[in-house]
Amino acid sequence: MARRLFFVDAVRGGRAWITGSDAHHLARVLRVAPGQKYELSDNRSLYLAEVESARKDEVSFTILEKLEPPPAAAHTALFAALVRFERFEWIVEKATELGVDSLHPFAAERSEKGLEAAARKRVERWRRIAREASEQSRRLFQPDILEPESGPPVGASQEYRFLLDEAPDAAPILEILPAQRLPGDQIALCVGPEGGWTERERAALVESGWKRVSLGSQVLRAETAAAAALAIVNAAWQARAVP
Repeated sequence: MARRLFFVDAVRGGRAWITGSDAHHLARVLRVAPGQKYELSDNRSLYLAEVESARKDEVSFTILEKLEPPPAAAHTALFAALVRFERFEWIVEKATELGVDSLHPFAAERSEKGLEAAARKRVERWRRIAREASEQSRRLFQPDILEPESGPPVGASQEYRFLLDEAPDAAPILEILPAQRLPGDQIALCVGPEGGWTERERAALVESGWKRVSLGSQVLRAETAAAAALAIVNAAWQARAVP
């Protein structure tokens, strides 16, 4: 059985600590005990560590060794139009579980009015959700959750940029993926708001290099489309097809 993984703020002098409510959860709910071994990440490196002491307000660890993380199949960025926050939190959680490297919220023309201003107060909550989902899914590094932007990501620079589009003339995503896929490729996915893209947004994104792709004939909610597209990209790059 794989060891559980926890995030720590820092590793200093061969030791690390978890404090506050997180320590209470470890000590009282998970019942970690001295001598037990876990993996720790400071969001830069991965370590094997042993519990030194476990109290309700602090759990301390002794670092046993630095571990070598497995190479990433690809690096993915998700640009997600703001939707109602209970649905956006679902996007944050599932995108984290699916290994996204960064999540870029933005206000689209058809995003509900007021979401952009309110979203700026939610970023820290989204980061906490991403941290918890990272530990649950045993990913080694937390994704970057960026501040919301105004307008779609016409300036995105990833090599492969896929615009999720429900329009009937969008090509199936599997037909658009490159035949040769290499570790470390930079991929961006862009999912729109509940009301869909405006013609102006669609034209601007295509002009800036985004390729329109379809996930099928059904009209998916934004959070479903985001998760489905990430799963497809993960599977495709892990297979690493070569012509």
